[in-house]
Amino acid sequence: MRADNTRHLAKAAHRRAEQTRRRAVTALRQLADTNEPLTVSTLAQRANVSRAWLYTQPDLLKQIREERPQPSKTTAVPARQGATDASLRQRLLLAHQRIREVEDDNQQLRHALAQALGDQRARHARNPHQNPP
Repeated sequence: MRADNTRHLAKAAHRRAEQTRRRAVTALRQLADTNEPLTVSTLAQRANVSRAWLYTQPDLLKQIREERPQPSKTTAVPARQGATDASLRQRLLLAHQRIREVEDDNQQLRHALAQALGDQRARHARNPHQNPP
């Protein structure tokens, strides 16, 4: 009978988990002190951990969100460049018109297909020994 070595395996796994966490925390502090973008991907790459593992660490995710620079209000689109209600209504009207056109085309194609299939069926009924195309 073999010796039970599971406690050694558990101890090694625990040690690896601690090392991984330490690397992530260290990398997070380093990234926070630089001008590099702080994202899950950059932290994972810097700490040599998987993004999936980072997403299981709510405290680290919270720190990433807190450290990430918030977009400034000056980056918003100036009012004079934004779409007006009238222009949005016009775009919506054009989209509805296009949808109606496509629906009409679709209906015509369905009718033409039904007609062609009916003609094919009638030809086959007249010549049952001939293979349909």
